[in-house]
Amino acid sequence: MTAVHYAIGVLVIVVGVAVSIALHELGHLIPAKRFGVKVPQYMIGFGPTLWSRQVGETEVGVKAIPLGGYVRMIGMFPPEPGGDEAQLRRSSTGRFSQLIDQARADSMDDVQPGDEDRVFYKLPVRKKVVVMLGGPLMNLLLGTVIIGGVLTLYGVPTTIPRFAAISTCVPTAEPTVAKPQPACAAGDPVAPAAQAGLQAGDEVTAVNGTPVTQWSEVNDVIRASPGEQIALTVQRDGATRTVTVVPTALRRPVPNLATGKYELDADGKLVLRTVGFLGVTADVAPVRQPITAVPGAVGQQLQAMGGVIIALPQRMVGVAQAAFGSGERDPNGPISVVGVGRVGGEIASVGLSDRGDSLATVLTLVQLVAGLNLALFVFNLIPLLPLDGGHVIGALWEGVKRRWSALRGRPDPGYVDVAKALPLAYTVSVVLIGMSILLIYADLVRPVSLFG
Repeated sequence: MTAVHYAIGVLVIVVGVAVSIALHELGHLIPAKRFGVKVPQYMIGFGPTLWSRQVGETEVGVKAIPLGGYVRMIGMFPPEPGGDEAQLRRSSTGRFSQLIDQARADSMDDVQPGDEDRVFYKLPVRKKVVVMLGGPLMNLLLGTVIIGGVLTLYGVPTTIPRFAAISTCVPTAEPTVAKPQPACAAGDPVAPAAQAGLQAGDEVTAVNGTPVTQWSEVNDVIRASPGEQIALTVQRDGATRTVTVVPTALRRPVPNLATGKYELDADGKLVLRTVGFLGVTADVAPVRQPITAVPGAVGQQLQAMGGVIIALPQRMVGVAQAAFGSGERDPNGPISVVGVGRVGGEIASVGLSDRGDSLATVLTLVQLVAGLNLALFVFNLIPLLPLDGGHVIGALWEGVKRRWSALRGRPDPGYVDVAKALPLAYTVSVVLIGMSILLIYADLVRPVSLFG
């Protein structure tokens, strides 16, 4: 693990997060401007401004704390009942920025004469929804493009019917929980594959005369044929040959496909099963996927993200127990941006080393950014202020009220005063800030590690 490789991994994540935030806020900015809303600020980050430039009527800049961003639009909330246009409030799409932009009177600095019809709250319901969904949808688009590009242009690492290595012996030691795959020892018999002359790089094209395209088709026959003769058709150096082998009967642990571990009995010992052993290791290579595989891959990640968010309160208890006690971090649980950076550093440290695959490592880091974007998409759809989903619910409720009043022949009820939900917004913001602080602390003192 080198410091340079680690720093490269962290840098890739930092740049990826910054781009994700910038595109999220751009997803709000573009439709807002398209619909005529005045946007005084487009900022990446929070806190003191490091750099900014005036682009038309919008100040574009970067702030010191790169943990989010915001687009400030005038008149996101309507004036108080009985008030006038001078009491328009300003607000933003960034959850931290909204905490300091709540006072309605503050918006007077932004609403100039002639801006009365350029406020957000006067937009039709459908346009409000488009503006507020623009940010999350931009994250969804970015995540989908990255995942789709990797799947279709590079592929998915897949175990293929080609031998990566040939074992020299049959390990006869009994598997244990500590050593489920025991190594060879002196006096162990020669492995059947080595006896038959199979070599690393041999590609299996048929088993017992039946064509195969997947490693599972080869492995299933080997494991099911202890002591039985099987014929492997392999390609080597452009030539095809058939090799006859007899797998050795060997007791091996039973894998649990649901957990990725091995089955244990009531005494905590490995459950063993007699299977055929040939002494070959399958190769792994990227296999390109069709474009039709992309929606399913994205859907699986979205489903996983949704599950994490639904169970977030319970998972945060586990994070707290790990941070302040002796509990272990759940590798599939929530982590902060700091945690994502650390994971990126670990991946780069191993993958960019002499024994790693640089291209696969870079693509893994990029997919990590894709996963982060999908998480931002799902998280921002939570129907609570100050998240984007809260603004969407407010707009939809306005549409429902107006439609209901029209059907009953009643006067237009006017704009929904989303500002009434500000106490909830403050509460949610405090909770989110607290969760962020806890996750960052846990990622510093008890980080999730991919390599132990």
